[in-house]
Amino acid sequence: MLLETVHGAARAAIQGAAPVAVGGAPHPLQGTVAQWMWALPLLPLLGFALNGALAVLGAARIGPGDPSAEGHEAHATPNVGNEREPTGHAGDPEAGHLEGGAAQAGPHRFAAAATVIGPLVLLAAFGLAVAIWAAMVQAAPSTPFIEHYFAWMPVGDLQIDAAFQLDQLSMTLVLVITGVGALIHIFSVGYMRQDPGYPRYFAYLNLFVFFMLVLVLGANLPVTFVGWEGVGLCSYLLIGFWYSDRANADAGKKAFIANRIGDFGFLIAMFLLFANLGTLEYTGLAAAAQGIAPGTAVVTVTCLFLLLGCTGKSAQIPLYVWLPDAMAGPTPVSALIHAATMVTAGVYLVVRTSMLFALAPGASLTVCVIGAVTALFAATIGLKQWDIKKVLAYSTISQLGFMFVAVGAGAYVAGIFHLVTHAFFKALLFLGSGSVIYAMHAAYHETHSHDDAQDMRNMGGLRTKMPVTWVLMWIATLAIAGIPLFAGFFSKDEILGTVFERARGSALSEASWLGIPGGPLLYAVYAICLAAAFLTAIYMTRLMIYTFHGANRTGEREAAHLREAPMVMTGPLIVLGALSAVGGFLNDPAWLPIAPSDLLARWLEPVTGRATAMLAGAPGAPGAAAPTEADPRLAAMLAGIAAAIAVLGIVVAVVRLKPGALRPTRDPQPAVTGIERVLEHKYYVDEAYDRVIIQPTVALSRNVLWRGLDGLIDGIVNLSAHLWRWVGAAGSALQTGEVGAYAWALVVGAVIMLGAVALRT
Repeated sequence: MLLETVHGAARAAIQGAAPVAVGGAPHPLQGTVAQWMWALPLLPLLGFALNGALAVLGAARIGPGDPSAEGHEAHATPNVGNEREPTGHAGDPEAGHLEGGAAQAGPHRFAAAATVIGPLVLLAAFGLAVAIWAAMVQAAPSTPFIEHYFAWMPVGDLQIDAAFQLDQLSMTLVLVITGVGALIHIFSVGYMRQDPGYPRYFAYLNLFVFFMLVLVLGANLPVTFVGWEGVGLCSYLLIGFWYSDRANADAGKKAFIANRIGDFGFLIAMFLLFANLGTLEYTGLAAAAQGIAPGTAVVTVTCLFLLLGCTGKSAQIPLYVWLPDAMAGPTPVSALIHAATMVTAGVYLVVRTSMLFALAPGASLTVCVIGAVTALFAATIGLKQWDIKKVLAYSTISQLGFMFVAVGAGAYVAGIFHLVTHAFFKALLFLGSGSVIYAMHAAYHETHSHDDAQDMRNMGGLRTKMPVTWVLMWIATLAIAGIPLFAGFFSKDEILGTVFERARGSALSEASWLGIPGGPLLYAVYAICLAAAFLTAIYMTRLMIYTFHGANRTGEREAAHLREAPMVMTGPLIVLGALSAVGGFLNDPAWLPIAPSDLLARWLEPVTGRATAMLAGAPGAPGAAAPTEADPRLAAMLAGIAAAIAVLGIVVAVVRLKPGALRPTRDPQPAVTGIERVLEHKYYVDEAYDRVIIQPTVALSRNVLWRGLDGLIDGIVNLSAHLWRWVGAAGSALQTGEVGAYAWALVVGAVIMLGAVALRT
């Protein structure tokens, strides 16, 4: 247990957590539109309820009471919920479900209503979010605005309210979730319209956004945990949306189980915090942190358990394996998971609890190391994937690694900055790949081909067929590669520059990780991130060259049917393309005086300022080292190195890749050996997990728990049953049914009793 003063500070913070400012004055947001923040998650929840009702009503079939009555066949349906078995291309997880694919069953009878409800609730939520943001800009609050709705867990010292907290961090995430989420919902109208599970799809999508908003708006860890678990549930539902395909259902279960492992760490962290600090409120934790010495064991252990939870949600080593398999769901689902919701939750949690991570330099260095290793590891795998969505999946894992490096180094603003820019260009990349898959499916449907519509070896030359998608995806590619003036350049450069600066004269450089000094370790992290950035430029250029350039490999008959997606799908791409191009100016560096610099940094200062100062070594921060002044010339030089690395990666890819040498999957493929085979099989990590963990667990369950322990229990139960069966059989043998025999038995019994009494006397 920590000092009692920590408990006192935490309780005082909780008691003062009402929406009031210093001195008892009303909070600046009191009486503004911010009081409607409860409606932000309520709107998508309403969409879930309405679309869910449409899905249930669509499953109902009203027919005659007598199944053999005439006309019953007209009402019969082989699948509940208006679903059908996939009838598309073999080996393609999306086959048979897209418009232009095997859509002979036609749209859902309530498709028009779902089309209105699904996107409309997200657009309304985004409009409300913009209004609240405008109120925050005008009020400029320095403290969080907290609304308590009802007592949720009033048990002894555990006093948890259902409460939402609005500050600059949660507002930033709300804008990303609702804004990018609304664009993905609109894209889904064109992409999923012909799917027979259309209302159910939008119900799940709305529910996903609801839980993510609860996660980022929660005023305490338990409320956040509700959203945390909710997005895990929705990922299971959406990844396995086409559950009639065994592979899709297994992918959903894999995501669910992998995240439960990480969630165990989140739970343990909450137990430790309440046991030692007496609070789970974020304001209480921030107050309690002021009385804790840096490097305290309980804080370090708590942060490591929080990190375990974050590695599950944000797909970092060792729990990253679920995210590539999540591509089994519809492509807009992949965009929502990767860009605006679930995978960003881990980064958000580290920033939200930065007051604790700033007190645990060892845990922060662990975050850095895991992020750097994951970034490089996933980038190498992305070099040899052929499924266009799998390339983007490993790209997401790698970019999340960059975010973890940022928040581990105390560059919390840089981490959130990259989260925002990544939401723009990664949503564009996934939705752009969705347009490509849509066009490929339509072409294959027209020619009744069964080739894989997601394999880049079957593409090529699409720039002439889909010029708008081609241009927009190149914008996103340049952004993620880190080409100057595109969004990703500014955020990635800020991460790399901050890590380099933290390697000297900071609290992190004075700490150690497993005996390794923090300074050299951070220089190594910086070098690893440069290597990952170089590989990012290569594999993303490879994706673009193999998909859009060179000769078309789809087929002569199929090429005639390739065309741009409808405007309802292309429109969101255009918006995201603009954001990917200029989004970096949200926080452009001071050495580039094109626009007002550090806008995002100034916006997030009330939330992240103190924790950043502690790890950066600002004066007066407990346990901090001597401060280090940022050198503009050094920052510009580091930015130049990062830009050169990105350009070099693109040049290497253009020079070495030969799309003309590719063969479509229908033709025999050349043998793959050596490191290429290892990368194509993703370092055999899934196979290793299967052999080391899954198979022994199944064997233990089958041979020890089932056949052994359960068999023993069954044997005891069966023996008891046989024993009483024998007793019953012996008793039943006495029941002959003959009255004379019963009379003689009574007489003999009476004689025996009388004889016994006579002998006793």
